[in-house]
Amino acid sequence: MKMILWLAVFGLLGPGQLKAQDKTLVVAQDGSGDFKTVQEAINAVPDFRKVTTTIFIKNGRYKEKLNLSASKKMVTMIGESVEKTILFYDDYAQKKNRFGEEMGTSGSSGFYIYGDDFTAKNITFENTAGPVGQAVALWIAGDKASFLNCRMLGFQDTLYTYGPGSKQYFYHCFISGTVDFIFGSATAVFEDCELFCKQPGFVTASSAPDSVKHGYVFLNCKITGTAPAQSVYLGRPWRPYSQAVFLNCDLGEMIKAEGWNNWGKTSNEQTAFYAEYQNKGIGSTPGKRVSWAKQLNDQEAADYTLEKIFKGWIPAKS
Repeated sequence: MKMILWLAVFGLLGPGQLKAQDKTLVVAQDGSGDFKTVQEAINAVPDFRKVTTTIFIKNGRYKEKLNLSASKKMVTMIGESVEKTILFYDDYAQKKNRFGEEMGTSGSSGFYIYGDDFTAKNITFENTAGPVGQAVALWIAGDKASFLNCRMLGFQDTLYTYGPGSKQYFYHCFISGTVDFIFGSATAVFEDCELFCKQPGFVTASSAPDSVKHGYVFLNCKITGTAPAQSVYLGRPWRPYSQAVFLNCDLGEMIKAEGWNNWGKTSNEQTAFYAEYQNKGIGSTPGKRVSWAKQLNDQEAADYTLEKIFKGWIPAKS
């Protein structure tokens, strides 16, 4: 403290720097905050800052194509209300860019997160393009990304857990979609989440590489929706070593009795790892699952803790 005061007295700290690390950047569309757009607030975050920068977003519908670059580390975004703080865009894979080229799946996302140690709380991320094919709401490459009490809304390919080797945590989130609406190569844990199936399709499409021990892990989640009974698979392998495990989850009637799909390749049955443990609900039919899926025993299920899955990283839940 004496050193900080000394620096201030001799003019080596500028105005406001004594409290700079405690400052929260506020976004408000009505001009009552520091910025009117979310991207302006992101741009204001110092590159490679070594303490957390908090961005508070007041209620509103923010139509922005957002990018959090890799140099923007340790950023926490907090919405005023999960149902009224909405970040959205409406691109989709077959939409043409200014050069007349299709955007593709990755290009359709409304928010790209490259920075490590990112946290979002009480925010809705939405792609409003509708049922027009792949249309990503959220694309995540950064490591140690956490989403607490958030919503990811869309149709096909809603949530792209892109980063290979990336650790991602979703707690008490609501995720909606139709086909492969949770997909990608990251190691991702979904705890106490609701997965809402709008139409027949697939909940997951993991592309986990063979170099990781875990792909998708769902703990105490609930699968609901408006899809007809027996019309949704728990997952299918986007890549041969796809991984998805559901533990202590409540599976709705829309889940097919066979549970899992091999994406038309019997060779995937030899490499993909799909498993369940003590699930319940109408959609939990362990005796009818495909022969190449697994029911975990107590000892195997005990290995699915946050500390073990994330190799020592234990994300906060608040």
